[in-house]
Amino acid sequence: MTSVKTPADEAEARAIQDELRHRVVLTESGPPPGHGFVTGVDVAYDDTRDLVAAAAVVLDAATLEVVQEATAVGHVSFPYVPGLLAFRELPTVLAALDALTVEPGLVVCDGYGLAHPRGFGLACHLGVVTGLPSIGVAKNPFTFTHEEPGTRRGDAAALLAADGAEVGRALRTQDGTKPVYVSVGHKVSLDNACAHVLALSPRFRIPETTRRADSLCRRALREAS
Repeated sequence: MTSVKTPADEAEARAIQDELRHRVVLTESGPPPGHGFVTGVDVAYDDTRDLVAAAAVVLDAATLEVVQEATAVGHVSFPYVPGLLAFRELPTVLAALDALTVEPGLVVCDGYGLAHPRGFGLACHLGVVTGLPSIGVAKNPFTFTHEEPGTRRGDAAALLAADGAEVGRALRTQDGTKPVYVSVGHKVSLDNACAHVLALSPRFRIPETTRRADSLCRRALREAS
C-alpha cells in the first residue's frame, strides 16, 4: 500500500515538499489522449466530524465509460494550510487508489501541480509518491497571472509565475465558459495535459474524471456520516 508521512507541523511539511519536489519528472510526454485508462480523484470533507472521503474513478479514455471506482474514508490528519493541501488529502486518496484492481493510467487531480506557490501541488505530490503520470485541473485560479484566453473551446493562455515562467494554462474547454486551470503533475507534458483535458471534456466545462469522482466522494461521505 502506498503511504505518505503525516508531518508534525508546517515546517516539516514544507521540508518534505522541498525534498520531493526534485523528483518530479518533466521530461516525459505521458500517455496519449484517448488511449488506455484515465483516473479522476477527488475528496469531500465533513468538518464537524473531521472526516474526509476520497474517490478514484477509472474511465476508458476512448469511450469515457466507467471501468472501476473505489472510495476510502478517513480522519483528517493535518490542518488546512494554504499550499499544504496535499497533506490533508493524500492519505485518503492513496487508500482509494490502492483499492483499485486495475492500473489507473493517467491520474487527474482536482487541484494544481506545478502551478503552486512552492512548485509542488497535489498532482505533483501524488505523482511522485505513486510513480503514476498525473496532472492537475483546477476550477479556480490560484496565485498566478494569465491573459484571458479566447472564447472558443481549446483556446488557452499561459499561467505565469513571477519570473515569467509558464507553470500551467488557463484552458477553455467549452465555447463561452470560464476556463479551467491545467498544470503538470508528474511524467506528462503541458501540451499533452491540455489535450487530455479537452478529450475528457466533450460536453461540460469540468472533465468527466473530476465530475464523476466529485459525485462519488460526496456520496461516500454522506454514507459515512
